[in-house]
Amino acid sequence: MGQLVLLIIVILVVLILFSRMVVIVVQAQSALLQRLGRYHATLESGLHFVIPFIDGIRARVDLRENPKELKPMPVITKDNATVSIDTVVYLQVTDPHRAIYEITDYALGGERLVQTSLRNVVGDMMLDETLTSRERINALLQQHLDQATDKWGVKVTRIELRSIDPPADVRGAMEKQMIAERTKRALITQAEGEKQAAILRAEGEKQAIILAAEASKEARVLEATGEGDAVQILRRGQTEGLRQVSSLGFNEQQLLAVQALETIRQTIRKTDKTILLPSDLSSILGMVGAMGQVWQGVADQNKSVSGGK
Repeated sequence: MGQLVLLIIVILVVLILFSRMVVIVVQAQSALLQRLGRYHATLESGLHFVIPFIDGIRARVDLRENPKELKPMPVITKDNATVSIDTVVYLQVTDPHRAIYEITDYALGGERLVQTSLRNVVGDMMLDETLTSRERINALLQQHLDQATDKWGVKVTRIELRSIDPPADVRGAMEKQMIAERTKRALITQAEGEKQAAILRAEGEKQAIILAAEASKEARVLEATGEGDAVQILRRGQTEGLRQVSSLGFNEQQLLAVQALETIRQTIRKTDKTILLPSDLSSILGMVGAMGQVWQGVADQNKSVSGGK
């Protein structure tokens, strides 16, 4: 019985020693090993064996990016306007040894440093610049924080300004300004639209006038061309008729009389106005009558010749 108890005690001691000898570090963590109270080594993820009661784990450090949400804090701008800024800072440990031995709480130190740097950066800006320069503020903050946190083995990976809220009276003035600006843009857009519409209407009227003028021009050209062709045909007909009449033996005065009568006939056909006849119309008619008698005699002669045949 005593031997069994002793065996159980030995087994328990061995298990305790084995548990103190084995250290398991999970992924994305590092463990700081101390030997006799002094820093000895940094254990990476995996299985490690240490000396029981001599070696001990000082701390386990998370190497992942760690977001810290800061409470909204009031900040005074260069023109003495108080704005409330809501910030999120992302910290990541790059050196576990310094993160544990150089500062008591690197997360709290990073938060306090962000608040101080934010007041310094925003304090050098005007209100309008603060509201429109988030990217610039983020860059300046990260630059200041990197210099301060480097000795802690901590890096500020990102800083996000989630909101910048000005005072209520300033917000009211900004809303009025925004409404006025939108009204101005609407009026400008409307004026531009009316201007373009007027230009298009003027261009359309211009094209219509040009097309009407071109059509009128072409109509006049076609009319003049038709009249010219008609005159040429008429002249050719008159010339041919006079040639035939001249072949019958009429003299020059009789030919002129026939031509004058043809001209009077064409004039009467083209107008309904009063026509002034020449004073020697009776002599013209007399010559035409004589020509008619001669023409009738020729026709009778031709008829008799045709009958005899």
